[in-house]
Amino acid sequence: MFFLDRRDAGRQLASRLKRFKGADVVVLGLPRGGVPVAAEVAKALGAPLDVCLVRKLGVPFRPELGMGAIGEGGVRVINDEVVRAARVTPRELAEVEAGEREVLESRARHYRGRREPTTLVGRTVLVVDDGVATGSTARAACRIARARGAAQVVLAVPVAPHGWTSRLGADADELVCPHTPWHFYAIGQFYADFSQTDDDEVVACLEEAFARPVSARWTPTGQAAPEDREVDVHAGPLLLQGRLTAPEGALGIVVFVHGSGSSRHSPRNRFVAAGLNRAGLGTLLFDLLTEEEAMDRANVFDTGLLARRLTDATGWLREQPEAQGQVIGYFGASTGAAAALWAAAEPQARIAAVVSRGGRPDLAGPRLPAVTAPTLLIVGGHDRVVLGLNHDAQSRLRCESELAIVPGATHLFEEPGALEQVTGLARDWFTDHMAPAHHGVRS
Repeated sequence: MFFLDRRDAGRQLASRLKRFKGADVVVLGLPRGGVPVAAEVAKALGAPLDVCLVRKLGVPFRPELGMGAIGEGGVRVINDEVVRAARVTPRELAEVEAGEREVLESRARHYRGRREPTTLVGRTVLVVDDGVATGSTARAACRIARARGAAQVVLAVPVAPHGWTSRLGADADELVCPHTPWHFYAIGQFYADFSQTDDDEVVACLEEAFARPVSARWTPTGQAAPEDREVDVHAGPLLLQGRLTAPEGALGIVVFVHGSGSSRHSPRNRFVAAGLNRAGLGTLLFDLLTEEEAMDRANVFDTGLLARRLTDATGWLREQPEAQGQVIGYFGASTGAAAALWAAAEPQARIAAVVSRGGRPDLAGPRLPAVTAPTLLIVGGHDRVVLGLNHDAQSRLRCESELAIVPGATHLFEEPGALEQVTGLARDWFTDHMAPAHHGVRS
């Protein structure tokens, strides 16, 4: 016996992971038993805690035989060799996946409530379980973390059989385990208390981690988390709801311009914004229209109106304490990209950089040649119509511009890893063009 219970195992494991303190780390626990272990690791490191939801895809007539696994965000890992050997048809595979996807999504809602999954793109991810026996679930979890954009994957467990590393292959960049006994029959033999972890305990662990004071959470620099507040954005006589996030020592602030039918709550924009925050950029997400205005579809597609709102919001932002001396960039999605380019073309706009995600820059019309801010157009490779519109729009731009194509992605970038690629492209464009040494534009 090595551990009193899973919490004790987590504390012992954390002592082997001290070197990750101060890094941009996310701790992922495998439900259910791995979560209490991961909770202690996250607490010791001051790192965010989340679950790594994995569902095995079992061969239809031999469910114990795994032919792959699925994770959140549409991530799927398929063992083609098993699929071929078992002669599983595409229809059978799709039916198994649909059933397991339903279970996975239900678990995610139960464990997190309304919280979004923690973004992994560009970060070090510690995948934690209460032990490894065969290693199949752990391998799937590592692959899923990688597919979700993790820069480095570390599998950490309190106990595993001697020689366990040979079972994991190259699915993790590093393996950490304090106890590797020769005589290994089951994980539970090394715990005094190995009682089953229930869903309520998983939820409690996540809630406890999420409720930690902001000062205890990590950022890539190991400093306090960014200031984050709900704001009333002044746009002429109107007050529009928004959220302003400003890391300490930010390179600048990026204003998000959502597309038609969306709002400041857009999960895709929030995903990208979180990635920019970790890179040291501030963000403002706000509603371009009031609730009453949004009910009129003509307003949703009125590029001139939306651009004026954006210009007004930018003026308001420059007066905020967090924005003093900061450069401003625009991130526009879909029709919001047209409004961003329209506003950036104003003579006194002073916008440092623009990024368009699946945008409609063509809707900015004759304004395009007047844009001076370096502009990145990001389009999905399978978004054929919009790709053509972006090619045409880029030919009309006179500023520095690039067209980046995300292979295999459609208009909403819902494919596994697609939104992570968008985040990386946007992050690099903004940090390259908003750094003080690059631009001569000051707010």
